Amino acid sequence: METLVKVIVFQLKNNQYGVNIQQVRSIERLQNVTEVPQTVDFIKGVINLRGEITPIIDLKERLHIGETEYTDDTRVLIININTIQVGLIVDAATDVIDIDSSIIDAPPEMIGGVTEDYITGVAKLEDKLLILLNLECVLNMDEIKKIEEVVED
Repeated sequence: METLVKVIVFQLKNNQYGVNIQQVRSIERLQNVTEVPQTVDFIKGVINLRGEITPIIDLKERLHIGETEYTDDTRVLIININTIQVGLIVDAATDVIDIDSSIIDAPPEMIGGVTEDYITGVAKLEDKLLILLNLECVLNMDEIKKIEEVVED
């Protein structure tokens, strides 16, 4: 019996990526981000999301595939990394789909500069490939510490 995986599809540049819906707490419109001085470039600042200070990361910058130009379609995926709520800026969140686990291949050694630590697999859909990311692994321990410092300041 096949297992279905529910995936949120989002866009970075002209590519579509997916993430297991269980990793995403919510999808929000981009609001005013308060910059935090002396942080790494991909940390854009913080927002107050329902009373919780939430660091905001440009996912394209973090994955070294450019910088996000904000539009009406720009969204923030709210996730938890360790015990910290973090927002990841994406170009658009386009869909929620069910993917049969039998069409998901293991990640190749490297895809366009994204190491396999971030990637849970590649889904072969009818008209495209969908790279499935593990958002909890997009930051290393040093970067998580930097984000913790932003929240504590």
